Amino acid sequence: MTPTSTTSRAVPTAAPMTHRQILESMTGLLAALFTALLSTTIVATALPTIIGDLHGSQTAYAWVITAALLANAASTPIWGKLADIFNKKLLVQTAIVVFVAGSAMAGLAHSVPVLLTARVVQGIGMGGLTALVVAIIGSIVAPRERGRYSGYMGAVMAVSMSGGPILGGVIVDSTLGWRWCFFVCVPLAVVALALLQRTLHLPTARKDRVSIDWLGALLMTAGVSVLLIWVSFAGTDYAWFSATSAVYVVIGVALLALTVFVESRADDPVIPLKIVMEKTTGLAIIASIAVGVGMFGATTFLGQYFQTARGYTPTMAGILTIPMVAGMLVSSVVSGQLITRFGNWKPFVIGGATLLVAGFALLGTVDHATSLWAVAVFITVVGLGIGALMQNLVLAVQNTVSARNIGTASSSIAFFRTFGGAIGVSVLGSVLATRVSSLSAEGLAKLGIQAGPASGGLDMSALPAPVRAVVQAAYGDATGRIFLIAAACAVISLIAVALLPNRPLRTTIDVQSDTAGTDDTELALEPLTGDAVAADAASTEEPGSGELPTREPIAV
Repeated sequence: MTPTSTTSRAVPTAAPMTHRQILESMTGLLAALFTALLSTTIVATALPTIIGDLHGSQTAYAWVITAALLANAASTPIWGKLADIFNKKLLVQTAIVVFVAGSAMAGLAHSVPVLLTARVVQGIGMGGLTALVVAIIGSIVAPRERGRYSGYMGAVMAVSMSGGPILGGVIVDSTLGWRWCFFVCVPLAVVALALLQRTLHLPTARKDRVSIDWLGALLMTAGVSVLLIWVSFAGTDYAWFSATSAVYVVIGVALLALTVFVESRADDPVIPLKIVMEKTTGLAIIASIAVGVGMFGATTFLGQYFQTARGYTPTMAGILTIPMVAGMLVSSVVSGQLITRFGNWKPFVIGGATLLVAGFALLGTVDHATSLWAVAVFITVVGLGIGALMQNLVLAVQNTVSARNIGTASSSIAFFRTFGGAIGVSVLGSVLATRVSSLSAEGLAKLGIQAGPASGGLDMSALPAPVRAVVQAAYGDATGRIFLIAAACAVISLIAVALLPNRPLRTTIDVQSDTAGTDDTELALEPLTGDAVAADAASTEEPGSGELPTREPIAV
């Protein structure tokens, strides 16, 4: 076995955790995750007011979202790597502190540059929380039992995604003002920090030597940042196919290629290529990109559709997205419970991908006059698909790696999901803007009005009624096209999950024998026992039977 720069000594195994103890430990984790996700969705409905108050441009409008996503995506793998070599409890508490600092800074910001800096700090904290919560759950719960707990996490995600836009609209319309869209996250994060300190108890393995591949981390962050900057401005500041775009793409791809070279030679890489290139992880990454498009793209542009094309207030627009979130809530909880009961995860991810394709295809038919009941049904289908896919893809990956690499594997999925979401929002936004401009010009021409330059910050209430009707129809009719693109991405996701190896879920925390079906078994932390061999053998005889072997205690 190739030596690594980090070694762990065996530590005494803690007493088995009961279901109640696991739920207590998860309370603080889910509170922290809820706070982080809420901060991403609560800003969406408040952005027009924020940018207007700070006298920002349309570019600044986009970058309030992009800056946080960029920092989130770029920092997630680094947090995941740190989770594999440092105490996870201390790390998740550190991430909360970073997040609180960014939230307070954003609430106090009096200029766009300060706000963007604060959003970067927030994004770094969010990257840590999204990666570490999943990694910690993977460290205390066996894969066979993990479905039910992943369902709880999916429910928290659904509630935060639905509550964010509504709460943001209410705060902006109240006497509190938009700054409380950031301040409200501070007390929630402090409560999560206190809960973690009291309820989360994780063992600590002593490390003889610790080494982090900072060069690989720097190159990866730079490469991702360049590509995200490119997709954020392409189509507005410069054409997609232009010399400027070519420069961004060449530099970004070159940096990522150099990252792969450095990672392949590093003793302790940030993202071990052996894990990422493993079949299950690789296919799950491809599928997660489409899930990211669904999560971020659907919520971003559905809110715009309800406000701009249908004329609803920000608060009402948030309420109208509840059917999608309800679908996510039901799907994530029910699929998690059924996976734990029957031990078979693959039908649920295939079903989720199928629903995602169908939901986006149905949304591809919407226009400015589509019945709201029909839209509600369509977005419910999308929500059901996202809920069945989001956490169960992570479960499938965690089932194939040793406990030592759960942080890295989990953060890889979260990284590509966020990266896919950032690219999806930018690309779909560019397509939407181009289509709206074209449809608006055609509609205004019929009224004998020559269209001026497209403006993302258009004040609909200031337009004459005939012009407002044309622009609203343009936004409504253009929205369908971007969801057809999302449907094409979902088809790729469906193909990827269909090719996933249907490995039975382990009943142990760590990989303990070659029957786990992964090269990563050499990194198992616990010695192999005869009982463990028998249990693993029993679990692999009939993958689809759903019968549990002799139940082993869940140990930390």
